[in-house]
Amino acid sequence: MEYFDINSVAELHHFFRYSKPLHPLITIVDMGLVDRTHRKPNVGYRIGLYGITLKKVKGNFKYGRTHIDFAEGTMLFTSPDQILFPDPDNQVEGWGIFIHPDLLNATAKGRKLTEYSFFGYDFNEGLHVSDAEKKVIEASLKNISSEISSTLDDHSHHLILSNLELVLSYAARFYGRQFMTRVKPAHDLLERFESLLTDYFKKDFLIQSGLPDGKYFAERLGISTNYLSDLLVKYTGKSTQTHVHLKLIDKAKHLLWSTSYSISEIAYDLGFEHPSHFTKLFKNKTGYSPKAYRALN
Repeated sequence: MEYFDINSVAELHHFFRYSKPLHPLITIVDMGLVDRTHRKPNVGYRIGLYGITLKKVKGNFKYGRTHIDFAEGTMLFTSPDQILFPDPDNQVEGWGIFIHPDLLNATAKGRKLTEYSFFGYDFNEGLHVSDAEKKVIEASLKNISSEISSTLDDHSHHLILSNLELVLSYAARFYGRQFMTRVKPAHDLLERFESLLTDYFKKDFLIQSGLPDGKYFAERLGISTNYLSDLLVKYTGKSTQTHVHLKLIDKAKHLLWSTSYSISEIAYDLGFEHPSHFTKLFKNKTGYSPKAYRALN
């Protein structure tokens, strides 16, 4: 597979055949003015920048092996080094903010912005914003554009980050709304997750496979690990790991009361290499050591 790497704002502008950037570490691009005529089909490009975009696309947009429909307009959040396969014949409208990691990593405030979970979402988990929400986001976009276009001073970096924080904070709010308005698909995913979790712990011995992680479930559900985690927290108040641990504790309780296995044997059967780790987790979740819990029967 052939890839084209883009590692700076200047390289991005050159690739887009766009005007010279006004700031070395951040840019706002009118996606409708990007020149796509020089792109080759089936060639991916990998951008070493954070991206926040709102696009309307007429044509196919491929992420991995998935074709995504952006005809209605979708807000996307990408972290550095994600690989895109856009069709060179696409007609695209909208805007994009592209940020070099150095701009964010320079301060604690900036580093905190990289922690928003939706930077790890798949493209088919984009944010669909209403016209009113779009206006709210674009108010901060105008402020960022103004700072980029002005002569840089001691306040520029702080003001750019503050407006980026507003964009991301509103996005987090709007994602919360999106989770709540798509109740049926969300509940379907939760039911499938619970089924996968139950089936996993039906195994007699987990020592060979170990405890499942978020990636295990996300791959089988066809969603990103971050999206699954946020979905579970939104609807259940518990993280993926917490759900795994609770199911594990349920099975441990069953084994403690229904078998004569030693604590060490139960720990190994549940996938723990060290029984002490099992004892610590069990006591943390139940308030009892495994031995004390067995004595309750």
